[in-house]
Amino acid sequence: MKPEDRRKEYYQALIAKKSEYEGIFYVGVKTTGVFCRPTCPARKPKPENCEFFDTAQQALLASYRPCRRCQPLSHPNQVSEVVRLLVEAVEQNPEKRWKTRDFQALAIDESTARRQFKKRFGMTFVEYARARRMGLALKTIRSGENLIQTQLAAGYESSSGFRDAFSRILGSPPTRLDDNRVLKAAWLDTPLGPMMAVSDEERLHLLEFVDRRGLEREVERLRLRMKAAIIPGETEPLRSIERELARYFAGTLTAFETPLFRFGSPFQQSVWDELVKIPPGETRSYGELARSLGKPGAFRAVAQANGANTLAIVIPCHRVINSDGGLGGYGGGLARKEWLLAHENQTRRMQP
Repeated sequence: MKPEDRRKEYYQALIAKKSEYEGIFYVGVKTTGVFCRPTCPARKPKPENCEFFDTAQQALLASYRPCRRCQPLSHPNQVSEVVRLLVEAVEQNPEKRWKTRDFQALAIDESTARRQFKKRFGMTFVEYARARRMGLALKTIRSGENLIQTQLAAGYESSSGFRDAFSRILGSPPTRLDDNRVLKAAWLDTPLGPMMAVSDEERLHLLEFVDRRGLEREVERLRLRMKAAIIPGETEPLRSIERELARYFAGTLTAFETPLFRFGSPFQQSVWDELVKIPPGETRSYGELARSLGKPGAFRAVAQANGANTLAIVIPCHRVINSDGGLGGYGGGLARKEWLLAHENQTRRMQP
C-alpha cells in the first residue's frame, strides 16, 4: 500500500473511531503536540494536522506527548498499576534520567518495570523514558531555529520541561551561546525513519537514526569535545548530506562527497578508511577487515571501531557482517542493516 493510501485509510479510521485499528497506529496532532489512539474521544483534527506512527516510540521520538483523554500508553484498562504510575511519573518530569533509586522511591522493582513495559509497548521503560526525553530535544530540530529563538525570547516555560531538556541534551539555550561555539543540527526524514545530522559550517560531524540507542551520549560527547552547543539550523554540509541521502535512497548515488569530520584514534581512522573502500552491494567480515589492516588478530578491536562510527550510511559500517554470514550488530537496528544491504545490492544490479 502506498504511503498516501495508508494515510487516508488511517485518517478515516480515526474519524470513525474504529476500534479494530487499536495498536495498529497512533496519530500525532501537530496543533496540540499530543498523540492519540484511533478511538480517542477528542475532537478530530484536520488531515493536514495529523502525523501517523506505527508505534508509540516513534510518536515519542517525534516530540509528541501522550494524550490525557485517551491515554495511549495506559489503555486498555487492564494495564498494570506499575505501567500507569511510571507513565505518569515520566510526564511529570520528562527530561529526567532514571536511576535505580528513582524506582526504589516509587516502591517499584526495576526488572518488573522493564518486563511489563516490554510486554505492553514493545520497549523497556528506560527506552520509553529516553524516547520521551529525546523527543523534547529533537523537537527543536524539527521546528527550526527561528521558532525556538522566539519561544526562548518569550520566556517559554511549559510543564514538558522543554527548556531544561534542550539544555541538558543539546547544550546551552541559544540565547546564551557564543557564535564561535555552535554546531548546527537538522532533522532528515528518510525511508528508514528520521535521522539527526550535526555539522559545523564546513564538515559533517554526526549522522545517526534518531532512535539509535546511545544517541544522547554521542551528542553529549560531541558538544563536550567541540566545546559547543548544538542548535537547529542550516549549513552547507547539512544541505549536502540531505541531497545525497535522497539520491542514495533513490538508488542513484553510491559514493558520498559531503566533507566529514571524523574524530577517532589512528586505529579507528584506519578501520573507517577500510569501510569506505567496501563497494556498495558487497560485505566484509570483521576478520577480513583486520587482515586488510595487517592485524589478523584484531577483529574484536575492528568491531569496536565499527561500533564507534558516528556517521551512519556515509561510513558504511552496515557492510560488515560476521564470518559465518550472519548480520552481526548494527546501532540502527538489524532490520535497517538488512534493508540497506538489500537496497545497495539491488542498486548495484541496476548499474549499467
